[in-house]
Amino acid sequence: MTIKEMEDKTGLARSNIRFYEKEGLISPTRNEKNGYREYSKTDLENIKKIAWLRTLGISIEEIRNIMGGKTALSAVLRKQSGALEGQIVELQQAKIICDRMLAEKTLCYENLQVEQFIPKLQDYWNKKENRQVLRLDSVSFLYLWGSSLTWSVILIVCLLIGGLFYPKLPPQIPVQWSEGVVTSLVDKKFIFVFPGACILIRCLLQPWIYMKLQMYDHYGEVITEYLTNYLCFVVLSIEVFSILYLYGVVKSIVAVLFVDTAVLIGLLLIGLIRKEMQSNNSGNTRR
Repeated sequence: MTIKEMEDKTGLARSNIRFYEKEGLISPTRNEKNGYREYSKTDLENIKKIAWLRTLGISIEEIRNIMGGKTALSAVLRKQSGALEGQIVELQQAKIICDRMLAEKTLCYENLQVEQFIPKLQDYWNKKENRQVLRLDSVSFLYLWGSSLTWSVILIVCLLIGGLFYPKLPPQIPVQWSEGVVTSLVDKKFIFVFPGACILIRCLLQPWIYMKLQMYDHYGEVITEYLTNYLCFVVLSIEVFSILYLYGVVKSIVAVLFVDTAVLIGLLLIGLIRKEMQSNNSGNTRR
């Protein structure tokens, strides 16, 4: 079967089928005449099983272990059933609280008294699921850095730099350097490749990163946004370096990459410090 036939028979997108193949969960053969992939009936059944288990929230790694005989399907299903049961209980409790709050006809933000609904407030904060939310709030810089607004700002800056400096650039600009010496030149229109790269990272690379992280991390979305914007920030930095190099301000891209690394580490340190401060405050309150 061709991949088109696999799409028709499974109802799944080609990207899903390719991803499962890349993860080593299926291994189609190659037609020696045309080099195209040929999928077997076993591949078809495996893809349906994999996609079905994924919809149950089972990770790619667990599915790989099941297919490799390292873990029994029943054991994974029991584990997942328990996890889902815990989520159901949490959601039911949240719904009960919402219904109680809705029953208060005059309730508004101004007269909301949290203790009215949760008498033991400290215990409520320290529940596992609530600690996870509050810890994520303590590193909210990830959301700021990973927001679409941040990406938009980076893209706009890339475009502005290209537009402002384009008339002043020489006919050819450097794109490769070695020990401070230019090794490759291109037409100065290349300066507009940088904002284009930001768009490609956002539109093409970001979905791939998210799909990859979603398999292993509960907070895959925010991490994906963070990494996407960081890559765009690196692109912006290289664009700035190209212009500064032409003006003789800097001679090595190492300095620019050092700044990028410093920004990344700085943001991570801010998050860790905030998280530590929150943990200390929580500990002092319990005492």
